[in-house]
Amino acid sequence: MTTTDLASSVGNPTANIAIFLAFVIITLTVVIKVSGNNKSASQFFTGGSSFSGPQNGIAIAGDYLSAASFLGIAGAIAVYGYDGFLYSIGFLVAWLVALLLVAELLHNTGRFTMADVLSFRLKQRPVRTAAAISTLTVSLFHLLAQMAGAGGLVALLLDIEGRTGQSIVIAVVGILMIVYVLIGGMKGTTWVQIIKACLLITGAAVMTLMVLGKVGLNVSDLFGRAQDAISGSADEAVASRDVLAPGAKYGKDTTTKMDFLSLALALVLGTAGLPHVLMRFYTVPTAKEARRSVVWSIGLIGAFYLFTLILGYGAAAFVGPDKILSAAGGENAAAPLLALELGGTVLLGIISAVAFATILAVVAGLAITASASFAHDIYASVIKRNQCSEEDQVRVSRYTVVVLGILGIVLGILANGQNIAFLVALAFAVAASANLPTILYSLFWRRFNTRGALWSMYGGLTATIVLIVFSPAVSGRASSMIPGADFAWFPLANPGLVSIPLAFVLGIVGTLTSRDTGSPEKNAEMEVRSLTGVGAAGAVAH
Repeated sequence: MTTTDLASSVGNPTANIAIFLAFVIITLTVVIKVSGNNKSASQFFTGGSSFSGPQNGIAIAGDYLSAASFLGIAGAIAVYGYDGFLYSIGFLVAWLVALLLVAELLHNTGRFTMADVLSFRLKQRPVRTAAAISTLTVSLFHLLAQMAGAGGLVALLLDIEGRTGQSIVIAVVGILMIVYVLIGGMKGTTWVQIIKACLLITGAAVMTLMVLGKVGLNVSDLFGRAQDAISGSADEAVASRDVLAPGAKYGKDTTTKMDFLSLALALVLGTAGLPHVLMRFYTVPTAKEARRSVVWSIGLIGAFYLFTLILGYGAAAFVGPDKILSAAGGENAAAPLLALELGGTVLLGIISAVAFATILAVVAGLAITASASFAHDIYASVIKRNQCSEEDQVRVSRYTVVVLGILGIVLGILANGQNIAFLVALAFAVAASANLPTILYSLFWRRFNTRGALWSMYGGLTATIVLIVFSPAVSGRASSMIPGADFAWFPLANPGLVSIPLAFVLGIVGTLTSRDTGSPEKNAEMEVRSLTGVGAAGAVAH
């Protein structure tokens, strides 16, 4: 089946475009209305810390529930069943790490970015530089996934054939992202994320109820129908899968078992190191509100991931694996095609607009985080040595957004066609390797010093990037980013199993081989501030 044949069967492209445009117009209007005065760094980077815990919790859910969650996970479950649902479990369990270990402490010790915490009692310039490089890298990986999702989704809905047309779509998403951030800053971006979270969770809930209605609320019957549809696939490899038991994707041999462990480690530990999630803890006024944010987000995200289980098996049962895999966007088309099956053109248009909103909201959040890190940590603290105005920081941040948008467009075009849940898992591996060890050591280990931080961040980041480049994710398989090449020598598609422990070890070795024991006064101040919040309002490294 060609892309054109499929696209003609998924509703009215004109209606889909109209719904997309309506969403863009409404959200841009909201962004302009709420953006207010974005000249100060506090307003542009953190929205003046003016959001309540519930508001920020909904925004965190909007930031976290990316195209990977809606399109990638539903597609993975539709094609691999049980093994696809492991993404949902990993993404959700990760929030316990964020809640218990970092949310409140980060709010108390930082001001704008993750580097405020990491450099609080360490040497400013080298640590801020390393943290900013790590933030920009994680953001680019995440952007790559969202852009790839946009290409496949809109190609499916608007009857766009070939990579050229999809590349244009990716470019449009990148331009819209730039506009949202330049106009709205963090406040505007947050409200887009709140709107998107409400739409996404409501849309997923409605589709879940419709799927359950078709099977008389009998989940066991749904699972049986999904397995029958998989078994009836024209592709022998797909037809042989047992999607109700482990092993359809992982567990077939030692390599795939190790791949699963690596993926699980990256998902569970990655969230607590994601810069765009961590930055959201600075948009609330108190540590109590930061905790409330995480509790609200866990509830909303947990409900959504339960919906993905029903949506994935529903897509397998009522759409079928062959139609999903032959669609533009491959696995990522499962949820839109299920919407068409359940509610026709209207539901398809609504759900697709929600998915499009999901992509826009997440890329805007990534862009504001990465640009804030560069402007605050590199430009203001390292290049200008804190001798620049807040207006200058905001101006540099805006320039960074434009550059980041262009890079995201180019990388998204290269990654188009990959499963976006898998691509996001790579971003989680970078975050867990380059950021999490240093964050935990900074907060909980008094002896930790600058050498340990630099070894951990640069070592974890370098190891992750090198292992990804030389893994099957990039070359050596038909599903790789560069399918015609084969320079993969690292057997695992996700490097977390090697890179995360390595980063923790490098932090310890770097610290213990340095004579620097830090300032006892600074260590004590960090401990008091992180645990009590005393002095948090002015928390910025000196």
